[in-house]
Amino acid sequence: MLGQKLDILKQEWIDVVFTDRNKNYGAYELRKQNGSNTSKALLIGVLSFVFVISLPTIINLIAGFIPKKEEKVKIVPVVLQPPPPVNKQKPPPPPPEPPKPKVDQVKFPPPVVKPDNEVKEQPPTVKELEVADPGQKNIKGDPNADIKIDEPVGNSDVKQVTEEDPNKIFTAVEQEPTPAGGMAAFYKYLGNNIRYPAVAKENNVQGKVFMQFVVEKDGSLTDVKVIRGIGSGCDQEAVRVLQNAPKWRPGIQNGRPVRVQYNVPISFTLQQEDQ
Repeated sequence: MLGQKLDILKQEWIDVVFTDRNKNYGAYELRKQNGSNTSKALLIGVLSFVFVISLPTIINLIAGFIPKKEEKVKIVPVVLQPPPPVNKQKPPPPPPEPPKPKVDQVKFPPPVVKPDNEVKEQPPTVKELEVADPGQKNIKGDPNADIKIDEPVGNSDVKQVTEEDPNKIFTAVEQEPTPAGGMAAFYKYLGNNIRYPAVAKENNVQGKVFMQFVVEKDGSLTDVKVIRGIGSGCDQEAVRVLQNAPKWRPGIQNGRPVRVQYNVPISFTLQQEDQ
């Protein structure tokens, strides 16, 4: 008896413990039903855990049986512009004639087996093909033309490519125009040559005059004008100094000098007299 493992939850032990006691008390019922309650709790816990783990799979299975709601497509009417009217009296111009080939071209008719008396066009001779290429028609070549491979050729002369407006004014270029000696030398020139207007001195007028001008291809400054001034003769003085400024290095675009628009502020500041 003493060497055996005691199970105090067995019904026999519970009855011994509650001998001559009130068995209607709640503790007796709890100990009596402890085994079944523990088994139920364990079973419910396992089932709950399995259900939570399997919930995404269950949802996917259910979603596969439920038909999806049809997506509503919003139809927006599009108003198409009518095509331009066709002028029957003035047909469209024909496509331009392709340029001449570099090498002479001789007509090479397709080979067709015919009796000699029915042949109307003779194929070019071997001697002609030594200095010319076979083609669909006779074309005189242009030695200055570019070599064309698998492109149509014709009798049109190569037109000279026209450049853009040489007087075009750029606002941004590959190489910006710069004063001779750099901006430090330019502002030094302004400081040495600006004469403060007397009216501006009397009225204590100070500030910045924002100027705009064009740096020409030769570096000279033209079209000098005031963008925002402060008045009292300062604007006119800024224009005068820029018009007499030394030439700049011109701006460069595609390897050539061009006209470039440039903006620069000029400060007018009065020095405070020592008290």
